[in-house]
Amino acid sequence: MERLWLKHYPAGVPAEIDSSQFRSLAELLEASFRTYADRRAFVCMDKSITYGELDRLSRQFAAWLQSRGLKPGARVAIMMPNVLQYPVVLAAVLRAGFVVVNINPLYTPRELEHQLKDSGAEAIVILENFATTLQQVLPATPVKHVVVTSMGDLLGGLKGAIVNFVVRNVKKMVPAWELPNCVRFNAVLEEGRGMQLQPAATGPDDVAFLQYTGGTTGVSKGAVLLHRNIVSNVLQSEAWMQPALAKGAPIDQVVTITALPLYHIFALTVCCLLGMRSGGLSVLIPNPRDIPGFIKELQKYKFNMFPAVNTLYNALINSPDIGKVDFSGLRVANGGGMAVQEAVAKKWLARTGCPIIEGYGLSETSPSATCNPTDSDAFSGTIGLPLPSTDIAIRDDDGADVPLGQPGEICIRGPQVMAGYWNRPDETAKVMTADGFFKSGDIGVMDARGYTKIVDRKKDMILVSGFNVYPNEVEGVAAECPGVLEVAAVGVPDEHSGEVVKLYVVRKDPALTEAELIAFCKERLTGYKRPKFVEFRSELPKTNVGKILRRELRDSRKAA
Repeated sequence: MERLWLKHYPAGVPAEIDSSQFRSLAELLEASFRTYADRRAFVCMDKSITYGELDRLSRQFAAWLQSRGLKPGARVAIMMPNVLQYPVVLAAVLRAGFVVVNINPLYTPRELEHQLKDSGAEAIVILENFATTLQQVLPATPVKHVVVTSMGDLLGGLKGAIVNFVVRNVKKMVPAWELPNCVRFNAVLEEGRGMQLQPAATGPDDVAFLQYTGGTTGVSKGAVLLHRNIVSNVLQSEAWMQPALAKGAPIDQVVTITALPLYHIFALTVCCLLGMRSGGLSVLIPNPRDIPGFIKELQKYKFNMFPAVNTLYNALINSPDIGKVDFSGLRVANGGGMAVQEAVAKKWLARTGCPIIEGYGLSETSPSATCNPTDSDAFSGTIGLPLPSTDIAIRDDDGADVPLGQPGEICIRGPQVMAGYWNRPDETAKVMTADGFFKSGDIGVMDARGYTKIVDRKKDMILVSGFNVYPNEVEGVAAECPGVLEVAAVGVPDEHSGEVVKLYVVRKDPALTEAELIAFCKERLTGYKRPKFVEFRSELPKTNVGKILRRELRDSRKAA
């Protein structure tokens, strides 16, 4: 395959990366601990920990985990939001030779039970706010060791005590729970202080993460991500970001706003692990949905990187307080997880002076597979070019490459592509091709420069009188309407054309009417693409990462 995209790479970005310089993620992290020991690594609620402290605390926690008798490769679940304990536990699990199973803290008992049983997790570290969920399912799971942490555990004596008091007694955020034989986070660190960490013989082909797919496309499955998969993606991302970070005055330490949840693959790799690789400072935001509180945190830092999803960028630029934030240090605003709408990208650029650089990937690709060049100021409406060492093929249902400019399934091959789905050879066979490509389930078109544009997921496509309508396109147009805050397009049955387009809309202007919005779209979309119905709602269903769940909107329509 000709990598036609290489001639359009920014200067200085290599065609290939060499992930063999690290045998494991633990090696990569330990190199940073040594090199940047005195630098701050993470900050949360005004309390920071250095790389040296992260080294010591994770070593203590790892030694304690090993003392529980877990065998190499044992699965350890982490169920917490963006707090300082997360990177400590993450590094500990990897250094001890175990496998990280990231769990969304907002999971229901049913979802949690499925993931713990499916992964075979023997230990879990959980924030007490969610302990009641674990209590309901623990006997049905293989979990033998439970570590419970509190919001204030690493914030220092008095501050930690105050935070815990407020969280428990004022905000009432910790429902009553009972987990016999659980151990407290700080007690684990104390016990681990007197223990010796045994170096783990972890290699590049050992499992680092079981990263469960979001379930938006069906049953949640564990993507098996090897140490070399994640190491590769960290190095690919590092190489890709350099043109933007090298612009302007030198940066002493790259500061990344980590508002996306670290249990999600995008933030895990692009915020947490890439940040540690480069000796950066990650500003952890436990609750980015609190926009006023989020903006107060942003005011405290001169930050350089801001990975986010379209809905978060949109919420920020529509906040009345956004003018209080200093964006002068921002070099990279990388958008992923969902399509970035042009209307949002334009407003963000006008407000911040920094373009949103859209990328693309999935849990199965660690996640980054493509990204727009970071030295560009133009919104391309594409997902950009394949990252170094990555191949993208656009294929038809028979597995044959389609001509440039024709739609087909986006297929990805590279060192970041998963080994398969955990204990699901049947599901793995559906998505992996004989020549090593992962079939994404997304429909895209590649142009002559190697840029790919997503036209949608196969299953989200709307079929109107035999014509394919891609919801992303309709949503992108509707989002340009001045009175629209958020929008989702789905297909609804129609006796004449099979399906027609329906919009679900959250209004920015309460005076916006259905007729006005339909008229707006009529000017910008051909007949069969135009929405026939509009339903206004106070909010749209989203995953915890901020993706709008079209499936839930379709299901609510069926239920009605």
